[in-house]
Amino acid sequence: MADHTKKSDKAWDAARLPDLTGRTAVVTGANSGIGLTASDALARAGAHVVLAVRDPERGRAAAAKVSGSTEVRRLDLADLSSVREFADGWQGRPLDLLINNAGVMMLPRQRTADGFEMQFGTNHLGHFALTNLLLPYITDRVVTVSSTAHRWFGARIRFEDLDFASGYDPQRAYAQSKLANLLFTLELQRRLTESGSPVRALAAHPGYAATNLQSHAGNPVMRALMKVGNRFFAQDDRAGALPTLYAATQDLPGASYVGPDGLAEMRGTPTLVGRSAAASDAAVARRLWTVSEELTGVGAPVGQAGRAARVDAER
Repeated sequence: MADHTKKSDKAWDAARLPDLTGRTAVVTGANSGIGLTASDALARAGAHVVLAVRDPERGRAAAAKVSGSTEVRRLDLADLSSVREFADGWQGRPLDLLINNAGVMMLPRQRTADGFEMQFGTNHLGHFALTNLLLPYITDRVVTVSSTAHRWFGARIRFEDLDFASGYDPQRAYAQSKLANLLFTLELQRRLTESGSPVRALAAHPGYAATNLQSHAGNPVMRALMKVGNRFFAQDDRAGALPTLYAATQDLPGASYVGPDGLAEMRGTPTLVGRSAAASDAAVARRLWTVSEELTGVGAPVGQAGRAARVDAER
């Protein structure tokens, strides 16, 4: 395999996606931004794309913009009962690709339906539960969207205060959730490898992409700064989706992290990128996994990954 860490393929874009005919992908948060753009690219390449969205009406409006085979299913990652309902409704169908794309960013203090801090609960715990509930059906890979924000403020997992009860800071809470995405990917891949599963876990980040995610930032000063950044520094959602698509379809090692190759990883062509020391800590990743199981009540059937596809093949 080529060493993707040396230099990126300057010509790579969505037009170079492989033929995905016959494959099924679930994309969370697919009603707008990078999720919608990635869904459209995957469908154009032949995949059947399931838009997993909180608001089915908005999801159907988004699906109408996608050129290819789609369906819309309700999924609220801030409500574990909705996550379980989505997984229960999968009904044993093989799932080639799960893209954990949905997220919330720098919100004022809010809590999920289960009482967790909204950013950690949505960005990490919701996707943790969804992935593990769907894992018996996943045949190829899981791609989880993180961010360069995982480096902000020397981010760490605050096991003693995951909800920031001692003093809420929306920026630090967001950074913790994005760090958790990378640690989840690291530990998921370790478990998949240990079990002998061919399924791969990868992560990606879009760089600085102008999407509606930033518009929900609770701090008006931060919103103003992002407005300026969107105008002068950001790339559009089509470019922002490329790292996700690259991680989803290219022959990369498990636990790879893909982002843009430009200055400060803000924009550019997809390539393998580095992560903070905190995001590479295997012991913290294992501890986070255990805590996440306890908080969600969802165990990890890693040894059963791809079970549905194997059973179908045996038939």
